[in-house]
Amino acid sequence: MELKNTEKQEHSVIALTIEITKAEFEAAKDKAFKKTGKNITVPGFRKGHAPRKMIEKLYGEGVFFEEAFNIIYPEAMEMAVEKSGIKPVGRADVDLGDPAEEGGLTIIAKVPVEPEVELGEYKGIEVEKETVKVLAADVKAELNRLAQRNARTETVDRKAKKNDTVDIDFEGFVDGVAFEGGKAENYSLTLGSGSFIPGFEDQLIGCKAGDEKDVVVTFPEDYHAKELAGKEAVFKCKVHKVEETILPEMDDEFAKDVSETCETLDDLKKEISDRLKKERQEAADHAFEEKVLDAVIANMKADIPQAMIESQIDSIVQDFRYRVQMQGMTFEQYLQMTGTELGAFRAMFKDQAERQVKSRLVLEKVAELENIAVSDKEMEEEYAKMAEQYNMDVEKVKSIVAADALRDDLKISNALEFLKKNAKAKKATKKKADEEAAEETAE
Repeated sequence: MELKNTEKQEHSVIALTIEITKAEFEAAKDKAFKKTGKNITVPGFRKGHAPRKMIEKLYGEGVFFEEAFNIIYPEAMEMAVEKSGIKPVGRADVDLGDPAEEGGLTIIAKVPVEPEVELGEYKGIEVEKETVKVLAADVKAELNRLAQRNARTETVDRKAKKNDTVDIDFEGFVDGVAFEGGKAENYSLTLGSGSFIPGFEDQLIGCKAGDEKDVVVTFPEDYHAKELAGKEAVFKCKVHKVEETILPEMDDEFAKDVSETCETLDDLKKEISDRLKKERQEAADHAFEEKVLDAVIANMKADIPQAMIESQIDSIVQDFRYRVQMQGMTFEQYLQMTGTELGAFRAMFKDQAERQVKSRLVLEKVAELENIAVSDKEMEEEYAKMAEQYNMDVEKVKSIVAADALRDDLKISNALEFLKKNAKAKKATKKKADEEAAEETAE
């Protein structure tokens, strides 16, 4: 067999023309005959004992063609890929051409390959970076959330007011007819939570235990149940009890209750401020990183084959499949429950997959242009970090995670760090002065 021609085509596809001699294909047919001929019945012969020529005469000369092709194709492709020096990124689209000699075979394999990447400006990229601030109002809001989380409820003998929780039975009617899903007993509803149809909760304010009330509301035009959208409904409600939410006092004892490390309320405020600052700084750093990468991607030129995008979608879907299974559900059950076809589900991740592919190509090119390498020390540190993360022996991790794959991933990470270090951060557009004037930075 011989690689006769290598031709570049659009969308980073290389057409490989491979010629296989008559003798080579005949040898493949013999292998195919030995593999499948034993299952073929020929009158006058015991099953599996008919000669090849007799089978071909009875069933046609092409009877072993497909199996012979499947036998010889992998070897032919391996030879052609090695000689051409290409890096396939997906399955080849295969056609047959006119054979060079009768009885031989010509294979034309159109192989998607890694695209040639041309970078524009990638050093000194100027992008916005958010200045991290933690305001007194932010700390106060977080304290309020902690207080809500640690609040207690107490049954009260009075009329319900906003933020109270009422225990109710209700049944909904449209045009005097009860509708499906509109009935519940002993339902706990916090007034003002906005969890029910607009207007429902407001009409229960002023009710007390034992009261019955008809709540009249109109379903929104965009309501998920189309048969109810835009229609007026009457909910017959009965209130069983009213509960008041009692928030804890904001004092040193509260701080001790909600934190394992704080002794005073001031300690708690500082802890919250430090945590929010750290979280926001990480978010700002990540956003800056994404903007730098987006800017470099925008300057990149590469004819990316669709096979690379599809392969990345495969990875995303496989990861999703695994996470669904960890929750005790099969992927097929998830699709059925959500009424989603596999094709539509895959299409949801097209943009994400495309950006991931472009990001990887950009960073690989940066690593190449800047001669970015990964030291043995970095490799050992990463293996140790993974061992600690998964509570495994380092040598066990090394047996699972291939060194070449890890080195490639670390090279990508180093390339990203290079881009960030060589980028210029400019202040993000400031908020309107009147939005910040009333706020005070928390110390």
